[in-house]
Amino acid sequence: GIEVELWGVCYNIEETTDLYLTSSGLTGEIPIDVCNLINLTELILNSNDLTGPIPSCIGNLTNLNLLELSRNELSGVIPSSIGQLTNLVHLHLFNNELTGEIPSEIGQLINLENLQLFNNQLTGEIPSEIGQLINLENLQLFNNQLIGEIPGSIGDLINLNSLVLYNNQLTGEIPSEIGN
Repeated sequence: GIEVELWGVCYNIEETTDLYLTSSGLTGEIPIDVCNLINLTELILNSNDLTGPIPSCIGNLTNLNLLELSRNELSGVIPSSIGQLTNLVHLHLFNNELTGEIPSEIGQLINLENLQLFNNQLTGEIPSEIGQLINLENLQLFNNQLIGEIPGSIGDLINLNSLVLYNNQLTGEIPSEIGN
């Protein structure tokens, strides 16, 4: 079969369903060749020294149910193509240096249960589309630079059991819909 070389190791495109490289001393940028492993269900690169952007081609990995890139030094924006990962259950991008806004396309991840974006430098408002994530259980956005009001659509998240928003620059009142 066709192979992809990543960090000096060859992976078979058809047979590779998970890439588990926690605390592996990885440096440099995430190679775009990772986007060729279209059968991946888990991409786990946390606790390394990865820098640079999350490649926008990550949206090609439509079988992912876990994207774990936390505890690196990733920068740049969260690519809007992340909205193509409609099988995602866990999206962990915390403890990086990500900037820009949370893309509204995140609302397309209808299977998402965990959205953990804390400890970054995200700006802009919390997109109201987050209210479309009806399976969401954990929403962790603390320690960013988010502004504006908490969207009332958060009240649509009937499965939410953890909502952590502290250390941002949010304004206005807590929406009454949160009581839902």
